Amino acid sequence: MKQSITLFGLLWMIAISAPIHAQATEHNMEEMNHHMMMQSKDGVSDKRISLQLNPQQKQHQLANMRSHVQAVQEIIGMLSQGKFNHASTIAHNKLGLTPEMKKMCNMFDNANFRKVGLAFHQSADELGDVLKKGSLKQSLRALHNTMNYCVQCHATYRQ
Repeated sequence: MKQSITLFGLLWMIAISAPIHAQATEHNMEEMNHHMMMQSKDGVSDKRISLQLNPQQKQHQLANMRSHVQAVQEIIGMLSQGKFNHASTIAHNKLGLTPEMKKMCNMFDNANFRKVGLAFHQSADELGDVLKKGSLKQSLRALHNTMNYCVQCHATYRQ
C-alpha cells in the first residue's frame, strides 16, 4: 500500500511538473543539438566522435542499444507494478556486465568509449542490486544513474 501511494505521488508530481520539465528538456535538447551539430558547407555535420564502425558493426551496436532501451522500458513497467525482483533480473541479465557485454565493450578501439560502456553495464548491475531492496526511491535514483551513462555516451559518440 505504501509503495502504491509513493508511486501515485511520483506519477502525480511528474504530471504536475511535465509542462515545466518539457520546456526545460526542449531547451536542453536544443542546446545539446547546437553543440553536437554545426553548420558546414555541406549542410549539417555531426561533431560527436565517430567510432569508425563498419556497416555490420554499426547495425550490431544499434541493435544492442535498442535492446537496452527496451530493457529500461521493461524495468520501468516492473517498477510501476511493484515487481522489484523481476526488474532486478532484467537489469542484471539485459543491461548488466555479463561476460558477453564485457567482451563486446572490450572490442572497441576507443578507450574512453570502452570505459563509459563498461561503467554503464556496471551501473546496471548496481541498479539490479538496488532493485532487490524494493525501494522505489532508491531504484529510481539508481536507474537515473544508469541512464546518465546513456546520455553521456550519446552526446559524445556516434556510430
